[in-house]
Amino acid sequence: MRILWRRYAAVCASGLVVNGGIYRHDFVAQAVLHGIMQTSLETEVPVLSAVLTPHHFHEHPVHEEFFKQHMLTKGTELAEACVAIIGQLAAVA
Repeated sequence: MRILWRRYAAVCASGLVVNGGIYRHDFVAQAVLHGIMQTSLETEVPVLSAVLTPHHFHEHPVHEEFFKQHMLTKGTELAEACVAIIGQLAAVA
């Protein structure tokens, strides 16, 4: 599996975990982040994440637009961090 993953310098993952009737959605968020970290450890490829877990999310235009804009910001930050990490890895290789 590591040989296949060596084709990638880094991986970016993003998500929005909301309480859609799931008891303690923070447990779901923790499981998502655990999976991301485990993938990084097993493949030896940096996996960066931007996972939002709002305590209050309601499916109406105001919240949807707010989190859409917030995810755009976080996605940009994630991409910038990814480029920086790839550059640092190349510098020490």
